[in-house]
Amino acid sequence: MRMDVLTIFPKMFPPVLGTSILKRAIAKKVVSVKVHDLRDWSTDRHRKVDDRPYGGGPGMVMRPEPFFEAVDDLLKQAEGRGGRGHSEGSSPVRPHVVLLSPQGEKLTQSRVERLAILPWLVLLCGHYEGVDERVRQHLADSEISIGDYVLTCGELPAMVLIDSVVRLLPGALGHKQSAQEDSFSANLLEYPHYTRPREYRGLRVPEILFTGDSAAIRRWRKLQALHRTKSRRPELFHGSENKGD
Repeated sequence: MRMDVLTIFPKMFPPVLGTSILKRAIAKKVVSVKVHDLRDWSTDRHRKVDDRPYGGGPGMVMRPEPFFEAVDDLLKQAEGRGGRGHSEGSSPVRPHVVLLSPQGEKLTQSRVERLAILPWLVLLCGHYEGVDERVRQHLADSEISIGDYVLTCGELPAMVLIDSVVRLLPGALGHKQSAQEDSFSANLLEYPHYTRPREYRGLRVPEILFTGDSAAIRRWRKLQALHRTKSRRPELFHGSENKGD
C-alpha cells in the first residue's frame, strides 16, 4: 500500500512513523508512507495556505489550491514513473483521498478494514477553522473523524488512521492472528490477557488458561469477550451475541 500525507506540519510525523510496528512495516516495504509539506504548493511568496473566510467570522480557512495542486502532482508523478500508482494494466490507479475532519464519518474497525484493501490513500490534514468546502465536495472521496471532539489539526487523526490501517496489512504484525483478535474485529471487545507471574499480590491467573484444552480456552475467551462487550459497550453487543465460535 502507498500512503501520502499532505500537511503543514510534516515534522510531527517522523517520531510516529519511525517507531514500533509502523517502522518495521515501512522497512519491510509493507507500506510506503510519504509526508509532504502542503506549503510547497502555495502560490503565496510567504508560503501561506490560509485566508480569511468569505462572509466574515473568526479564524482562518485553508485555501483549496494547495490541496488540489498537490493531489494533481502526486497523480502526475505516479503516471510518470509507473509502479506504485499504476495498476497491472496501463491505466493509473487513482488514490482514495481522505479529509480528516471532526464532521466526517466516525472511524471504526470496519471502516479501517475497507481502507486497508485500497492500494493508495492520500490523507488531507486540515487546520485553523477548517478547509475550503470545495476540497470536501470535489477532491475528497471520504471525510473521516476519529471521534466526537475537536482537535487543533488533522495530523493526529491522520496518524491514528495510518496506524490502524497498517496493522491490518499482510506482513505488518508478527502474528497474522493478532489483528483478527483485536477489539472490534468481530464487533466485540477483546478478551482479557494474562502473563507471568501466575500469582501476583494474591491475584491469580484463571486456571482455565493452564489446562492446555484449546477448545475450552477458546470458549472461555469468547464468553469473556461477550461479557466485557455487554457490560462496557452494550451497543456493540446486540450484533455479536448470536455469533458462534
